[in-house]
Amino acid sequence: MASILTLGQTALELGLICSLTVLALFLSYSMLNVCDLSTDGCFTLGAAVGAVVAIAGHPYLAIPAAMIAGVLSGFVTAFLQTRMGIDSLLAGIIVNTALYSVNIGIMGGSSLLNMNKTETVFTKVKTLLGNLSSYYILVVAIVAVVCVLIFLIYFLNTKLGLAIRATGNNADMVKSSSINPIFTTTVGLCIANSFTGLSGCLLAQSQKFVDINIGQGMVTIALASLLIGRTVMGRGSVGKRAVGVVLGSFIFRLVYTVALRFNMPAFMLKFVSSIIVVIAISWPYLKSQWPVLQRRLAHRKEV
Repeated sequence: MASILTLGQTALELGLICSLTVLALFLSYSMLNVCDLSTDGCFTLGAAVGAVVAIAGHPYLAIPAAMIAGVLSGFVTAFLQTRMGIDSLLAGIIVNTALYSVNIGIMGGSSLLNMNKTETVFTKVKTLLGNLSSYYILVVAIVAVVCVLIFLIYFLNTKLGLAIRATGNNADMVKSSSINPIFTTTVGLCIANSFTGLSGCLLAQSQKFVDINIGQGMVTIALASLLIGRTVMGRGSVGKRAVGVVLGSFIFRLVYTVALRFNMPAFMLKFVSSIIVVIAISWPYLKSQWPVLQRRLAHRKEV
């Protein structure tokens, strides 16, 4: 029983931290209709910046620093799309590729940063919790996710937030309504990438290390979590969909953690991620086709 609770706690902790990246994709992909493929590099950027600032002795400052780094990454991606006429997918790939070199530079030319002796937000919260110190990662993750959820739900219902949502629905209509789609796209991507940077920073500080490949596959994981949340919660208000995104991230991490629990080889985990993505994407279609399949089976029985 204790092992099951530990398994659930680990999945919840990782799910909540990574749900910040999923919320970023929710804003850029679902609201703004831009598939930002710079997510992997931006996640590592947030982790690297957060780690370097924390190692310098500023664990709290590491959080806004990582978010600002994410904003800069989002701005460059948006600039390539809106000012340079580069396709959004290609712009994301270009930024993601460039960020590999940038991240190595931030990490001082090393591909790995060790934070075992570094004071982080998590170690400070652990000290404050006392007898509940075993839940320190969970507490920090919950606070971060709740703050981002409140901000995102409020922001998307402001005039600017509604303009961003309108840009995602029909950019040409927005332009004819005297709203600048370049501005709304830039703001949307900057905010989204700030969430991704925050997610990377928190994961790095919780795991006490940063590897140059820490963000590899995050866009796939985020997309799968986003689609799982959409399947579970369905469509509805922005708040309901945003909460569904967090739930989807937890479900994904739970499946992932269970796979690790069964001693699955490390090289098979990417395959597991791909299977989860395929199921998440195809589930709505398969669900819609189920009545058709039932009718066909019934028809064959009659014949």
